[in-house]
Amino acid sequence: MKLPPSAASPTMYFVGVTTGQSSIMKLFPLWAKALGLGGPKMVGIDIAIHAEPEVYRECVRFIKEDPLSLGALVTTHKIDLFNAARDLFDTLDPFAVTFEEISSISKADGRLAGHAKDPISSGLSLEAFVPPGHWKRTGGHAMIMGAGGSALAICSYLTAPEREDDVPGTIVITNRSPERLASARELLGRIDTPVRFEYRLCPEPADNDAVLAEMPAGSLVVNATGLGKDRPGSPLTDDAIFPEEGLVWELNYRGALDFMHQALRQREQRRLHVEDGWIYFIHGWTQVISEVFHVPIEGETFDRLERIAMELRGSGETKGAAKT
Repeated sequence: MKLPPSAASPTMYFVGVTTGQSSIMKLFPLWAKALGLGGPKMVGIDIAIHAEPEVYRECVRFIKEDPLSLGALVTTHKIDLFNAARDLFDTLDPFAVTFEEISSISKADGRLAGHAKDPISSGLSLEAFVPPGHWKRTGGHAMIMGAGGSALAICSYLTAPEREDDVPGTIVITNRSPERLASARELLGRIDTPVRFEYRLCPEPADNDAVLAEMPAGSLVVNATGLGKDRPGSPLTDDAIFPEEGLVWELNYRGALDFMHQALRQREQRRLHVEDGWIYFIHGWTQVISEVFHVPIEGETFDRLERIAMELRGSGETKGAAKT
């Protein structure tokens, strides 16, 4: 990791792996103008996956102590950053404490705040493409490949009490790391829900294929692994068969998107709805920008920012496959 110099003007950071390739670098100035923020900067901080704890602490200390560094969005490193640097935060929101992750760093009244925004942004994104009553109608399950912060956030939304009985009967979480699965089991065990959780160790893509074959029609299948964006590949092999009338969600919106293309090849035959991560990207960023700049982004304001993002994508200025 190479930290940027002290900010000379109001600056927000993107803490990730390959931040320079993100569409936010072109989109943020347009959003900032629309919000009347006065031209703040967006700067990326690239950190290797599963870096040493001191790397995360150094990053958080820099943002905390630099006067014009206003905050950051954290992706990929949400859990590792929480574990390494939670004591550096003055306040943590309930989602951050429950799921032990931080996706939003902001300042208020001289205090450093950490939030976990994924439970909110993932829910808003799911509502955009999962029909009301889907789970009651189909009896489908949810299979989430990956046990990181995004996976936990999706589980939180799918089991929220206000959903009553319109929930998957079973949520299956797969991961190639037994430690990550154990952590997910412990954290999700804090949720009071009738939904049944299963945890499957899947060190190889073929292992995920086998779990996928068990999913009934109408199931939701999610790539929450990061494969296809920061790292090459897919959590499935090309022999995997998606459930009929399934909902397939690729959380990535840029990169090779191998998982999404596997689903697209079966879309007509299996009657799939295939969604990429673009709407998730928009909700994720607007939630954090709202915290960092202390400006509400909802209703017509959100709609305006969404239109700007869609126009930028439609112009070919962003990377990633079109929404399907």
